[in-house]
Amino acid sequence: MKKFFMFLAVAGVLTFTANIASAQDEAAAGQAAAEQVQEAAQAAQPMTAEDLLKGNGEEVPFHQQVKSYFIQGGPAFMSAIILCLILGLALAIERILYLAFAKTNNKKLIAKIEEALANGGVESALDVCRNTKGPVASIFYDGLLHYDEGLDVVEKRIASAGGVQMSLMENNLSWISLFISLAPSLGFLGTVLGMVQAFDAIEAAGDISPNIVAGGMKVALITTVGGLIVAMILQVFYNYILSRIDALSIDMENASIDLVDALAKYDKK
Repeated sequence: MKKFFMFLAVAGVLTFTANIASAQDEAAAGQAAAEQVQEAAQAAQPMTAEDLLKGNGEEVPFHQQVKSYFIQGGPAFMSAIILCLILGLALAIERILYLAFAKTNNKKLIAKIEEALANGGVESALDVCRNTKGPVASIFYDGLLHYDEGLDVVEKRIASAGGVQMSLMENNLSWISLFISLAPSLGFLGTVLGMVQAFDAIEAAGDISPNIVAGGMKVALITTVGGLIVAMILQVFYNYILSRIDALSIDMENASIDLVDALAKYDKK
């Protein structure tokens, strides 16, 4: 339940941020339209080669460029791509926070368990695991519960509990992978539909105009660029999460070996 509320909180923050940015962009939409009309009027005047090299001397802000590309790419497909980014980032941040809280000092935990075994036996070691958060403590607790059945059973229980904890750490990764694949697919679909619209415009005009072809191609390719950017961003988070899971799994295996060794020493006494 805590993970669900954590995911909702992260998704809400990301959505709220996106709404603020969208509101700011809409406020600048009228200004951008006026600038486009002014540029079209200036384009109607003859320009020399010197004017083309000089440019207009004005630098367009980055957020206005993004807003312009968003509108040109089509609100439907671009909104779906942005939604993939927001949901994917929410799931990725939730996993990163979960894995950060799952990190424990295994050496310190093993030392406490060894001390508890020496002073109070298995019941005292169970109390230590019960009062410690993290997947390693849960694995130790499951193994210590079956200490009376022998070390072989303890090892099997530790292996089974480790598999369960690995599944919990890999939770929601399939959804992140889905958004990584879905974002460029939506971009490609928008590109194909944009190409169809461009050819429709050419057919309606009855002539292959360079402006019509170039404009249609540009609009069609914007969705592909957006989908690829979203996929690359989510892929970075996805690989980082996998690296954290691999590191935690190695720590769990080493800690499990240390626990079996500690129980073996305690069994000899």
